[in-house]
Amino acid sequence: MTVTWEELGWEQVSTGVGRRRLPGWDCTAGLVVGTGAVLLIDAGSSLAEGTRLRAEAERLAGRRVTHLALTHPHFDHVFGAAAFAGAEVFAAVGAESVFARERADLHADAVRNGLDEAAATEAVDALVRPRHLVSGEWTLDMGGGRQVLLANVGPGHTAHDLAVLVPGSPEAVFCGDLVEESGEPQAGPDAVPSHWPAALDRLLALGGEDALYVPGHGAVVDAAFVRAQRDALAARFGVSP
Repeated sequence: MTVTWEELGWEQVSTGVGRRRLPGWDCTAGLVVGTGAVLLIDAGSSLAEGTRLRAEAERLAGRRVTHLALTHPHFDHVFGAAAFAGAEVFAAVGAESVFARERADLHADAVRNGLDEAAATEAVDALVRPRHLVSGEWTLDMGGGRQVLLANVGPGHTAHDLAVLVPGSPEAVFCGDLVEESGEPQAGPDAVPSHWPAALDRLLALGGEDALYVPGHGAVVDAAFVRAQRDALAARFGVSP
């Protein structure tokens, strides 16, 4: 039985492209469906949430998720990754070091922000390092003439920020937490504020004026919103244009 994006709580951004605003931290997960591959963007905040995302994505796509792109190594975006066994996992270069060496910090951050301690422990214990590390740009062939570009545009929100450009009508740019709509962009101890505005310039260069920009938290925005957030971050952190 065919199911629509809306019936499962997803928002369709363009043909074969959608996103889901997850409960709790209003974190975004994205989905790109090609004829030969299925890409999920970010994996949710726990194994249980990742399992639900995988079930929904595979129901919408009609086949299994083959690729997973992690926009940055924060718990609300990566703790569900182990639910995607068999998928090819991509992240910005350096994210693998966070997964390997900073698990205690990831666990503490998750619990501090309200994730159940048992769920945090389960996710950290199962967390696997991404296999494919993007240092510049990486093109994924999704089949049927659809290609997706993974771009290491950071540092900014973290030292390891990955964006995903999906060509189409309109183009869609999944920004991770380089862009946030439902609140002020969060700059934690792993942020690189001096480079954040430049990362947003790279996002704008990727997508252009007519693209839709999908933030890590909040509603889909346009280029004018991203540009205004870039200017606000530059002023906030004293970064010259």
